[in-house]
This record gives sequence, structure tokens and C-alpha cells, in this order.
Amino acid sequence: MIGAIIQARMGSSRLPGKVLKKIGNSVLLDFQIGRLREAKTIDSIIVATTTERSDDDIALFCKKRGIKYFRGSENDVLSRYYECAKAYNIKTVVRLTADCPLIDPNVIDMVVDLYLTSDVDYASNTVPPETSLWPDGSDVEVFSFGALEKAYFESTSKQEREHVTFFFWKNNEKVFKTIQLSNSHDWSRYRFTVDYPEDYEALKLITTEIQKKRLFGNTNEIVSILIENPEIRKINEQYYFGIGWQK
Repeated sequence: MIGAIIQARMGSSRLPGKVLKKIGNSVLLDFQIGRLREAKTIDSIIVATTTERSDDDIALFCKKRGIKYFRGSENDVLSRYYECAKAYNIKTVVRLTADCPLIDPNVIDMVVDLYLTSDVDYASNTVPPETSLWPDGSDVEVFSFGALEKAYFESTSKQEREHVTFFFWKNNEKVFKTIQLSNSHDWSRYRFTVDYPEDYEALKLITTEIQKKRLFGNTNEIVSILIENPEIRKINEQYYFGIGWQK
């Protein structure tokens, strides 16, 4: 089974409660799941949140909409993913984060297909960031349950436990075989993730443009919107992919 696991929590220090903030008539998480359902390679969607009381609202959100969910450790996100994948018997994990509400189902399918047709343990489009040609906000990671289990038992640092896949691509020559999805354009300068208040303001303007133009809002269309509207890019241009990791 190929399962998409979305990590989501309300306790973000930079933008608290962001996953349930509104975008049009939907909250961000609902918006993301709607787009994810358009991916052809995904068999199951699970929201992985925490056991903290602050995340009761996410669990309630999932219950009301019939969305599968799992509750685990807040800070040991690697264990949350491992226990979630184990509970739902997921053999191939598609890792997504709730701060990428404009995720492109076509990009998801491309990364999954790349993983399935390559002899690798891990595939991504935006990782590692220094060689990525994709926007921040289009992030997809795919890996086997076996690789996840190995990382779960062997990862020791706080950074590896918090960021789930650090152990994968930081050890790609020693432990895992990895591959990165290429792109015919370098879109790495563009950003439509939601990590800071400025990101949220930019996202609202992007979605307004998507609706005005009656687009689905795939990655190419979003990049075109950002090229045509430099004032939107300026709102959050001080941030870049991986800034939180460096902190």
C-alpha cells in the first residue's frame, strides 16, 4: 500500500494554529487533502498529529470528515511516522507536511513513479535543498517502510528524530540509496509554503489569483502567478527552504 502521511500540529512557534487557518472557504488542511486526493498513486491518506491537547482540534477535524488520523509524539516526529505507518500497514510512505497546502498531485505522482522505477530507498523533489530545482511548498518525499524502520531504530540525534528524513539523505552514501526528481526549470527561488505569517498572507493572494484565473493551481501555474506578481513574492522573500532546519 502507498500511503500519504501528512504531519500536522497546532503548536507551531512561528505561526500557531496554521493548519486550521482559513484559505477561502476551507481550512489549509482541508484544502491540501482535497488536492492530494487528485494524486493517482496514493492508496490512503492519514493525518499524523500529536497527543497534545492542543491537537484535539485536528483529531476532531479528521473525525468529522472521515479522514484517517494517528496521534503520536510531538517532538519525536520520526517515531510518529514509524508508529503511524505500522498501524496502517503502509509499505511505501509518501511524506507530506501540512504547511504545503498547495501541493501539486502531479508532482506527487512524479516522485512516487520515480521511486517505484528506481532502485532506491528514498526519493524526493526538494531534498537535499542545495540541489533542488523545485519551489518551497511543493515538497514530496517517498520511502519504504523498511527504510523508515531502520531510521527509527538507528537515528540518535534530536535533529534526526524531529525532521524524520534527515537520517535518509544525510547518510545516502553509507546507508540508503536516494534519488532527486529533476526539473527542466530552476524554480527553487519561489516559495508558497506556510511557515510564517508573511507566508500565509502571500498564500491568500496566490489562491485569489488561482480562483480569478479559474486554474487548478499546479506548480507551473503558481510559479507563473509569482512571476507575474512580484509584489506577492516580496511579502515573504526573506525566507528560504531549510531556514527552520538551520535554526
